[in-house]
Amino acid sequence: MHTNKQVLIGGIALAFAALVARGQDQNSLWQIQKTLASKKYVDLTHAFKSGIPHWPGFPDETRKVIYWYDKRPDTMGAGFFSEIYTHVGQWGTHVDPPAHFIKGLRTVDQIDLKEMILPLVVVDVHGESEKNADYTLSIGRLKKWEGDHGRIPAGAFVAMRTDWSKRWPDAAKMENKDTKGISHYPGWSLPALKYLYEERKITASGHETTDTDPGLATTKEDYSLETYILSTNHYQIELLTNLDQVPESGALVVASFPKPKGGSGFPARVFAILP
Repeated sequence: MHTNKQVLIGGIALAFAALVARGQDQNSLWQIQKTLASKKYVDLTHAFKSGIPHWPGFPDETRKVIYWYDKRPDTMGAGFFSEIYTHVGQWGTHVDPPAHFIKGLRTVDQIDLKEMILPLVVVDVHGESEKNADYTLSIGRLKKWEGDHGRIPAGAFVAMRTDWSKRWPDAAKMENKDTKGISHYPGWSLPALKYLYEERKITASGHETTDTDPGLATTKEDYSLETYILSTNHYQIELLTNLDQVPESGALVVASFPKPKGGSGFPARVFAILP
């Protein structure tokens, strides 16, 4: 028969063992990785190559094979495949760091790692964009999203789905110019961006088009909306794809890219993890 003291000591020992076990679980992320690995992943990135749609002021990509699988001519060792890539930082699906437009703000290598895995908010306006190629995202549409899904979380990545990526890789269809040379493609609006960055405190945003600003603005060399985002010391991702395969709320986004010292931008690898 146990005494009260023995019962108390036994209870303390069990509680301590439980705390230790719980602490071990808390110190390991392996279970989280198993959970994430069991989910569906959606690649939001275009594969890049020469000839893809890009801002008209940039040169095309070039590549040169410098080693192939045959034996190298300079040695008797086994060969391998290696290329030289030449392209601008803003190539394919890419990251625009604040320094891309604003001198003195963060370059690619200065973007914090914690800004690369975020809650993903997808605002689906592909229907509106199909009816009106000059569509711009409004605060009202963002509030409708919140009415349907709840408040946009602080620190989120907000992506505007227009299905413009379905025109890839046809540059003429992406630009969608009329007979007067005016481009018609959807974009953001300044009130909507201010709502997201200043009131909802999001971390980053992205879109499927080549520009933040709508085609009517970029035709006039007006990039004021991209300037606004980057001036807030936040980054953006351009030329996303496959947003039609991602739910409007509940997913995570991973936006990853290389680390060029003082870099003005770089091709990114972006993907969603679905709930």
